[in-house]
Amino acid sequence: MKQIFGIAIFVFVFPFSVLAETSVEGLLDKVDRLYRSDSSHATMEMKIVTENWERTTVMEVWSRGMNDTLIKILSPRKDKGIKTLKLGNQMWNYFPKINKVLKVPPSMMMNSWMGSDFTNDDLVKENTLAEDYHAKLEEHPSDPNQFYFIVLRPKNETVTVWGKISISIRRQDFMPVEQIYYNEDGEKKRVMEFSGIQQMGGKMIPAVMEMRTLNKNSRTLIRYKSIDFKPVFSKNIFSFSQLRRK
Repeated sequence: MKQIFGIAIFVFVFPFSVLAETSVEGLLDKVDRLYRSDSSHATMEMKIVTENWERTTVMEVWSRGMNDTLIKILSPRKDKGIKTLKLGNQMWNYFPKINKVLKVPPSMMMNSWMGSDFTNDDLVKENTLAEDYHAKLEEHPSDPNQFYFIVLRPKNETVTVWGKISISIRRQDFMPVEQIYYNEDGEKKRVMEFSGIQQMGGKMIPAVMEMRTLNKNSRTLIRYKSIDFKPVFSKNIFSFSQLRRK
């Protein structure tokens, strides 16, 4: 997985055998696709909390498979109409106040998105864990009877600032509960926790994700307000013309 929304941000009935479901590949595929299907349409609230200020943003998100995502800011007023479009491995932002579409270069994919603890890469899911990381299923350090524990290290060709990512997944229902990001020196830098498991759009999903950046003492909470895994929308919604439409 990657985070977020397209966020983010994520259960399917997969045609896997029990063995495949509990293999590292099967587990990662479940996490990668938890908030997605062939298409999805969601409304979510993002609350950013720092030592000095707080801000709440409401957004609408459309996705098609694992490759295409459109995010539209609904509020607050000063950010209303800002859009993010991701097609394959490329990403653009539209700013209505200046009426311009700006491409996000690969060098900025790990930068903060809208001042949050999520990066551009997190929100549009440029990478998938199963494809871009070497994964190993290990014993959970605190409760191996309750959780699967996956440790991921990036492949040589993967562009990332993370030296390691660990994921804890509940054995009973394959729900992720915690994802920890480490730098190349093995220092813990970010922690994402999943909670609020409920049925939305016909699936059981964690409706709340909280990302904490440890060295900044900040956190970002994303709460799904609604999600539809079988939406009807125009085929050209993931286009530059749609970016500029009001």
